[in-house]
Amino acid sequence: MSADAPYERLHDCAAFFLFFVHMNGHVYKSTGSWYWVKTDSGSFVNARIKGKFKREGLTSTNPIAVGDRVTLQQEPDLESENTFVITSIHDRHNYINRQSPHKKYRHHIVASNLDQSLLFATLREPRTSQGFIDRFLVVSEAYHIPGVVVFNKADLYREKEMEQYIEWKAMYEKAGYQVLLVSLETQQGLESMKQLLKDKVTLLSGHSGVGKSTLINYLMPGLELKTQEVSDWSGKGLHTTTFAEMFDLPFGGQIIDTPGVKEFGLVDISKQELSHYFPEFRNMISGCQFNNCLHLNEPGCAVKKAVAEGTVSADRYVSYCSILATIDTVNY
Repeated sequence: MSADAPYERLHDCAAFFLFFVHMNGHVYKSTGSWYWVKTDSGSFVNARIKGKFKREGLTSTNPIAVGDRVTLQQEPDLESENTFVITSIHDRHNYINRQSPHKKYRHHIVASNLDQSLLFATLREPRTSQGFIDRFLVVSEAYHIPGVVVFNKADLYREKEMEQYIEWKAMYEKAGYQVLLVSLETQQGLESMKQLLKDKVTLLSGHSGVGKSTLINYLMPGLELKTQEVSDWSGKGLHTTTFAEMFDLPFGGQIIDTPGVKEFGLVDISKQELSHYFPEFRNMISGCQFNNCLHLNEPGCAVKKAVAEGTVSADRYVSYCSILATIDTVNY
């Protein structure tokens, strides 16, 4: 027997023991094949996914999302002490998703276990459309996640943009949403932003170029996320965030930065369900003559009556009709 044999057996036993040690943590970053997980002890480790998650009952394009709570096992290789395998995903409290940009009838989970979703929007450089805002809010409503709309770049707004902001603020607040106006350039409204984010898990979304990374750099001095200017020739933002990532805020809470999205495609929402995700419609739906009313051409529609009387915003109703027309009935 080799003189080193007892030590070799001890090494094997230690590796065997480590493989069966379980720990829990939260996913802070996903690159599609590797995950950055913060354990309950506060340390960060690299983890890969166990193969079965890629095959078993998967309806999304990503089996694990930022915000997921997971169970880990360390891999049986003492030379890779910080490499773990994710063996299970805990039940999600909620999540927010969108249509996969590559697979029309599959969804992509943007993030999970959220307290609120915050849409960063701008009325100049680039301009965020009402349709984009409404789609984001519909998805938030569908998964019972409070939505907030924050308009950035207030320092760039001319008279017509301020008029647009005032009009939209009134419209969204009437529907029950919180609306803020901020400027990262002049720091207008940023203290209110901090109070909004404090001690909560917040999803941050919006087009590229609206200032998401700049906001996080302000909230977390020293992080220095990469930012880029809006393209001069197109007026559109340039992508700087490649993968969703969660950050611990120094004043309490977490914020999840996401890649800029051009469109927010809806999935798993039927034509009959859509009106339930417009809060200002919900209390009126029971007053419609028909239970399956789509609020288009049906007689005795309480929603259309409210629009005609000015109780419901005509712009929100037009947005509802536009979204309704894009829902594919084949899937339901």
